[in-house]
Amino acid sequence: MVRGEVLIDRQTFTGLLNDNPVIAAVKDDDGLAQALESDCNVIFSLFGSVVNVPAIAERIKSRGKACFLHMDLIDGLATREVSIDFIARNTCADGIISTKQNLVKRAAACGLLAVQRFFLLDSLALSNIEKQYLETAVCAIELLPGLMPKIIRQISATVREPVIAGGLINDKSDVMNALRAGACAVSTTNSGVWFM
Repeated sequence: MVRGEVLIDRQTFTGLLNDNPVIAAVKDDDGLAQALESDCNVIFSLFGSVVNVPAIAERIKSRGKACFLHMDLIDGLATREVSIDFIARNTCADGIISTKQNLVKRAAACGLLAVQRFFLLDSLALSNIEKQYLETAVCAIELLPGLMPKIIRQISATVREPVIAGGLINDKSDVMNALRAGACAVSTTNSGVWFM
C-alpha cells in the first residue's frame, strides 16, 4: 500500500465500530494472524519495532481492516513528534494510540486518526482526563481497565468522542456491560472475544 492512499476518517471509523464493536488488540504475530481471520473491523497493534511496523500495518490494511499502531509500544521509536512523522510517511496505518498528548496532537496534524488512552488507576487519574483530553485531536478515547460501568457512563456523558473500553475484557458479559454503560466499542487481546 502506498502512503498517498486515502485513510479512513472519523465517520468511517465510527461506522466500523457500529458494525462490530469488538476491536482486536494484538500483542504478537500469532495474535495478528488470528485477528486477521476474525470479523473485527479494527485492529490495534500493540507490538512491533521500527523495522517491522510498516509490514504489520500493510498486513492489516491488505485485509481491509482499519489499522491503529500503539506508539508507546513500538520498539525503536521515541515519544517525540518525529515518531508520528515516521508512521505517517512510512506506513499505511489509519491511526495511532497513545497516552502521550504530544503524539496525539501530532497525529492529527499529520492526518492520522488518534485514540487517546487513559489508565484509570484512581480518582486523580479520573479527574485528570478533562485536563489531558485533546478533544479536537482524537477520534476516540480508550479507558483502561474497561470493567467500570459507572466510570464509562460518566466519561461517555462528558466527552463528545466515542469511548472505547479496554483491558480485562474477557467474555460476552464484559462486552455487553461496557456497551450498556456507554462505550461504543471494546478492545481486547482475548481472541475468544474476537470470534463471539
